[in-house]
Amino acid sequence: MIMTENTHPTAIPSRVLENLSNAVLLFDAALRLRYINPAAEMLFGGSARQLAGLPLDELVHSREQLLPALQEALRSGHPFSKHEHVFELLNGQEMTADISVTVLHENLSQPEILLELKPMDRIIRISRDETLVSQQSATRELLRGLAHEIKNPLGGLRGAAQLLEKQLVDDELKEYTRVIIDEADRLQKLVNRLLGPSGMPKMRETNIHEVLEYVRNIVTSGEQQDIRIHRDYDPSIPDINADPDLLIQAVLNIVNNAIQALGERGNIIIRTRVMRKFTIGQQQHRLVLGVEVIDDGPGVPADIRDKIFYPMITGRADGTGLGLSIAQRLVQQHGGIIECDSMPGKTVFSIFLPI
Repeated sequence: MIMTENTHPTAIPSRVLENLSNAVLLFDAALRLRYINPAAEMLFGGSARQLAGLPLDELVHSREQLLPALQEALRSGHPFSKHEHVFELLNGQEMTADISVTVLHENLSQPEILLELKPMDRIIRISRDETLVSQQSATRELLRGLAHEIKNPLGGLRGAAQLLEKQLVDDELKEYTRVIIDEADRLQKLVNRLLGPSGMPKMRETNIHEVLEYVRNIVTSGEQQDIRIHRDYDPSIPDINADPDLLIQAVLNIVNNAIQALGERGNIIIRTRVMRKFTIGQQQHRLVLGVEVIDDGPGVPADIRDKIFYPMITGRADGTGLGLSIAQRLVQQHGGIIECDSMPGKTVFSIFLPI
């Protein structure tokens, strides 16, 4: 049964429920769905007619056992709410939401449950992105100051070693000054890599798939053992205003990171999609390009998962920890952001760029 405006004694106008941004679901005493508003239809990926009559435990799977709590509410008649409750939906997608449960029993032979879901994933992601952008900005300022403090004495040290080398006659002693000069040059290169590319991006109309194909050709031309790169492109994506060279560098860093994580064999998927009304930081964009680099490797170690975009943070003994930091900086220069979601068997790096 699909509830309409005239079928429920509480007489909540259907036009009110249909225009709410939160998902609203009504269950009978057996916890079978009687009504679902349009926001909930979008959330569950089905129409009211398709979902009506389904039991709660088929609609959602909850880590915290929501079903017993609803059964207790039906028994006691007491409403309750939960903050940031984690569900798994019918399509296997995981969702975090604030929930509010109200028991309806006035003029009814049997009580009913009104369940309101306020998805928090978007709010959590926006908060996480704001933190990430703020941390990246603070890190850049720290690196600039550090580079200034290192470069000046480093230049003096190198110059003094060169002058000393000219005064020495013994070739064996000159070897020591050569070590000083070489190490000073190595430190100079490391500082430059920490700072990343300098200058403003040279923006022009750019086809993202040309960028991705260029990266794919680079990585497949080398010896990558038994690693397969699959493409899942949306051909309808329009050109974006970007610096293609900087985007190539950013995507290449991410793909190389995935290859190194896989080792000798595995799969990488490069996927493109368009999101509508998508928020990056605090700004909502009408259209946003999403590029996903997905690998089936062991995943990012839990102890560095929240720090992988910091410079010098790496899960590999031979890693420099600069690739992802530089990639994040290059994407942020385009008004975008990179996010990471990782678990054993599936790591997803998502690049979001305004269209």
